[in-house]
Amino acid sequence: MVEFGLKLEDNKVADWAGNYIDYEKLKSILDRLKVAIERRAKLAKQKPELALDIQRAREAEEKPFGDHDQKEKKVSAKTQERPLTNLAVMEERKRLLRTEGSTSSLGGYGSTLTPVKSVLSVENLLQSKSFEAKFKDALEKVEIEENAFEKQLYTEFDKVSGFYRNKVEESTKRLKLLIDNSGLETSVKSSRKNSIRARQKNQGGMHGLWQSIIGGKASQGENFGLTTRRSWDESDDEEYSHPHSNDNERTKELNSIHRALLDQYRTVKLLKNFYVLNYTGFIKILKKFNKTNPTQKNKYKNKLKDESIFDENKAAERLEEKHEKIYADWFCGGNLLLARAQLLPKRDDGLQMDWSQLRLGYRLGMCTILTLWVCWDCIWGLVRDHNSTIAGRDAFPVFRACGGLLLLQWFWGISVYVWTRYRINYIFLFDLNPRTVRSPVAIFNHAVDQTLVFLVMMLLYYKAGTNSLPKLIQPQMLPAALVFYTIYSLIFPLRTRVPMWLAIFEVISAPMTSPTFFTVYIADVFTSMIKIFQDIAWTAGFMLSGDFLQSEEVKHFGRHKWSKSLWYKNVLIPLICLFPVWIRFCQCLRKYTDTGKRMPNLANAAKYAMSQTVTLFGTFHPLYLMHDNPYNNGINWFKFFWICLFVSSSLYSYYWDVFMDWGLGKPKYNFLAPRLMYPRRFYYYAVMVADFVLRSMWVLTLVPPQSGVSFELPQYLTAVTMSLELARRTVWGFFRLEFEHRSNTNQYRRVDFVPLHFNTGHKRNYDDGRQHVGSSVLLEVAIVSLVVIGISVASVIAAQRANERYTEMNEQDL
Repeated sequence: MVEFGLKLEDNKVADWAGNYIDYEKLKSILDRLKVAIERRAKLAKQKPELALDIQRAREAEEKPFGDHDQKEKKVSAKTQERPLTNLAVMEERKRLLRTEGSTSSLGGYGSTLTPVKSVLSVENLLQSKSFEAKFKDALEKVEIEENAFEKQLYTEFDKVSGFYRNKVEESTKRLKLLIDNSGLETSVKSSRKNSIRARQKNQGGMHGLWQSIIGGKASQGENFGLTTRRSWDESDDEEYSHPHSNDNERTKELNSIHRALLDQYRTVKLLKNFYVLNYTGFIKILKKFNKTNPTQKNKYKNKLKDESIFDENKAAERLEEKHEKIYADWFCGGNLLLARAQLLPKRDDGLQMDWSQLRLGYRLGMCTILTLWVCWDCIWGLVRDHNSTIAGRDAFPVFRACGGLLLLQWFWGISVYVWTRYRINYIFLFDLNPRTVRSPVAIFNHAVDQTLVFLVMMLLYYKAGTNSLPKLIQPQMLPAALVFYTIYSLIFPLRTRVPMWLAIFEVISAPMTSPTFFTVYIADVFTSMIKIFQDIAWTAGFMLSGDFLQSEEVKHFGRHKWSKSLWYKNVLIPLICLFPVWIRFCQCLRKYTDTGKRMPNLANAAKYAMSQTVTLFGTFHPLYLMHDNPYNNGINWFKFFWICLFVSSSLYSYYWDVFMDWGLGKPKYNFLAPRLMYPRRFYYYAVMVADFVLRSMWVLTLVPPQSGVSFELPQYLTAVTMSLELARRTVWGFFRLEFEHRSNTNQYRRVDFVPLHFNTGHKRNYDDGRQHVGSSVLLEVAIVSLVVIGISVASVIAAQRANERYTEMNEQDL
């Protein structure tokens, strides 16, 4: 779990940094309080009864004082009751011995017994007084830290609530001033009198003029896209004016109003984030207080409800809705969904690229060229030689496994870009450490480097197999080198790989650990990686058996014999098909155990149970093939049950995706949701249709290969289906996180609110700070260009010489 302090620092607005809750200071006070309470408990264990009496007496003394301000007037008992010094102890012993010796009239053994008993009584008395002083000191220390926490807590409450209240009032006044200066009334006010006329007036006035400025005459659907977005996304800090209206004062005024409304809306959004973060901080710190000091549990239970800032965020929400309504009437023709889509984008949110964009661009160009080269050679070889190309080579599953992992990294970069682009706070939802989170550009740079190595290895492997390269190394050594490179990439850099493997361990250890939203998301991705896991198992067998050391030209009976064995075909592969689904099944049961809620946990577990049944039927397909009698004209109930199970599992999974994972399908909102974060409704309808088709293909991946099922996918389509399933899971993640951002249906978070993902300008002390400067990027481009040109020239010269030799040989033959 990532500490909340890091989340708070990551989401702070730079200009408001001093007005957030001082979470670390409150936390340090609680740490001191914990030490004091532990010391008090340790002393209480020594003499429980005496400690209880002292504590009750102290509580009785504190009753008349009342609140925490009057407690400061008490005089500490510690200053009046000091333990006796060692010298005083010795003097007291001597006095008692003298007294007992003078009063005793007995001799012998009995005369020495009474003084000894008296000394022991003195020792017990002195120890009791010393313990009482220590225990009172421990009680006082606890009380001091409790008062310090309470005082600091009230200070933080006043600071946060005061700032929040002032900013709300300021934003309200600024909006009112903007409305008054615009000269137009909003439909918020005029709807009470005559909403239809007011809306037509506004659309014909402000909205009509604005449409003529940004290109005019565009339909409402076109304004939903890039045509309208240009004015606030690409030139947000510059005035945008139509070339035919440069002298139009009203155009400049509209540009100013538009820009001011965008800035004010962004401020309101940041203010809402401010509320969410501080509310979460207070909840967490009070939870920590209850855990640290159980005797004072729920002491501040009603404090959050009493404070004016914590009014369920209604003030900021109302202000946000008012901005959206005004913007919709003025610039979107009353289309509220369009207004929300246009209001969120903002420049300088970390999506723009520096010189690394050029570096990424030309490397992507290199990848594209290599991809076309590989595809061309494979297709041309098939057409020319009429035999199988690289897909039929022995080590092709190795390339398919490494390529699947590489494709997963590309899809993760795309997911991070989309979530960042549309303000879905994946860092907050996944509970990630902001210090280890990489930007989309960094992910793409890393992926493109690995893609270059992958394509070069694949091309060399293909060329070596067609005898187009000199036999410097055996062709099967190339996939082995790719395997070692992939393992290296999965381990380094440790800064990002260690958290990844720790999260994977938590997923695999289900149901021993309580599932989080991040581990559940990873487990869902694992269910889409079944084909990749199968190829990884084949690659492990290829490497461990030593097949990569054998030449592909040598054909012998024992080659890849392990892949045809019983333990691999009928045990390992079916277990690989079952394991990801089993993990999700266990997570659902553990979630039900933790929460006690049957819905949706048990219903979700039933979905994965059906998927496991599909895998089991595919594994034991030959058992019910025996019941298939060709002379029997009746119904084969085994096949009928198989088909029903397959269709039911597909439909159930599709229903769960749309209704439960995405929160869509509500007829009241045109089968969508009440609030959407992506700009176009078309996205939601399109993904629902695509998911229906691709879900059926996913269920086919649960069928083990070479199981004999009638609709088992052929091997040459495995790479295609694997890529399609990863793409489907990526798109599923877009809308799954959007729904989790909008709601908290499965109770993965204690607080329902999630701050929008903004680049707040707050300078973090853990920023990496490494950026590619222009000189280094241009130098790298120049070096790579020179190498490519040199190789090209050498290739042309070598081809000309080979052509000349070929011509001379033909002339000699003639």
